[in-house]
Amino acid sequence: MRIRDYTAADLAAIHAINQAEVPAVGEETPEALARIGELSTIALVAVDDEVGESTIGGFCMVLEPGTEYESGNYRWFDERYDSFVYLDRIAIAPSFQRRGLGRRLYAEVERLAAERCADAEQFTLEVNLRPRNDNSLAFHAALGFVEVGQRETSYGALVSLMAKPL
Repeated sequence: MRIRDYTAADLAAIHAINQAEVPAVGEETPEALARIGELSTIALVAVDDEVGESTIGGFCMVLEPGTEYESGNYRWFDERYDSFVYLDRIAIAPSFQRRGLGRRLYAEVERLAAERCADAEQFTLEVNLRPRNDNSLAFHAALGFVEVGQRETSYGALVSLMAKPL
């Protein structure tokens, strides 16, 4: 798998992956997902070159402070941290899960954050506690993320707000 920057031409594929992974990620319309991509400082897709350029196995979208993004989880971090990158979403297609793709995307986010967001001090995100996502909680703990808060969302979930120093 090769990781590259997201383009608008990837929208249909990443929307399908996103919707297949609800409730682990939030449900979005194609228009809303496109808007998140536009606001993102880092937006990546993982492409399977063996199958073809159009086969996307996963994606992630990352925002910096001060954007016009209205997510309550993003706003929580924006109100408390001056220097961070926020992973709004990462989703891996079912047929590509358990292959280390998530770890590769996170490593690329950290590498690009150092280049594109040099003053970012924290890598932030949230993981569902209700409905509980034990696999994601364990994955993030293994990568060094720690809980810095919890929040009830407007869509009925309880999330663990997590951060890791960059």
